[in-house]
Amino acid sequence: MSIGPLDEETAEKYREAGSVLREVLDETAEMVEPGATHLEVAEHAEERIYELADGCAFPVNISVDEEASHASPARDDDTEFGEEMVCLDCGVHIDGYIADAAVTVDLSGNEELVEAAEEALDAALDAVGPGVQTGEIGAEIEDVIRGYGYTPVLNLSGHGVEQWDAHTGPNIPNRGTERGVELEVGDVVAIEPFATTGSGKVSEGSKEEIYSLERDRSVRDRSARQVLEQVNEEYKTLPFASRWIDSPRSDIAIQRLKQQGVLHGYPVLKEDDGELVSQAEHTVIVTEDGCEIITE
Repeated sequence: MSIGPLDEETAEKYREAGSVLREVLDETAEMVEPGATHLEVAEHAEERIYELADGCAFPVNISVDEEASHASPARDDDTEFGEEMVCLDCGVHIDGYIADAAVTVDLSGNEELVEAAEEALDAALDAVGPGVQTGEIGAEIEDVIRGYGYTPVLNLSGHGVEQWDAHTGPNIPNRGTERGVELEVGDVVAIEPFATTGSGKVSEGSKEEIYSLERDRSVRDRSARQVLEQVNEEYKTLPFASRWIDSPRSDIAIQRLKQQGVLHGYPVLKEDDGELVSQAEHTVIVTEDGCEIITE
């Protein structure tokens, strides 16, 4: 199976990251049940990733009901799962090469919404290949989700993954568009349909627990400097959770670094209150005859 300009050593790192991710995601999904806490599920997944790979590509996202992305528990979070729609989104890296995948665990009795995202992902994967426009893949996703009577989340998209960059081009929309990027052999992309009972547009909520390095520069405050040193040493440009930072007064330091433009924050993205969102995601390598799913 040809993967074109992507050399075999690099491709193997992507595959190894994908294999670890599949194992951890399957384990973690089994833990999602009423009474379990978001924090214990997230910490289990992240600890397993560090046991089996070089690290997390981003903090484990645990999005519930109307939440779609960027939800991750705080350091002292004791929130328990209830009768909810739960999306788990995890990332693994080997030497900075990233695999990204997501599943939805339905505790709410809305299994068809989960099926809509999963079938949309299957249709998208069938469409992937060299020369295919990303807008064509989006059309496949949209057709399936609307066929179920739901709406795709229109302002979220799939994306490329590169070394130390969990979210790069090309964007792969969740709706059909006439303009797009033509996929090429060797591209590594994460395709992630979101289906919702709502309007299909998410907005920023008030919660924010995930950050990444925006620009590195010297800072005077001692606690802020300690946070920046840990970020540079352990996470580089990859997103991290505030609960991962172990220096004194770290939460205050993180906010100070954000205000100075050193760190970028990721607020939780959510649909309207009372709506539900499901998600399904795989990372693939584009090949001459379609794609290789590395997170399967």
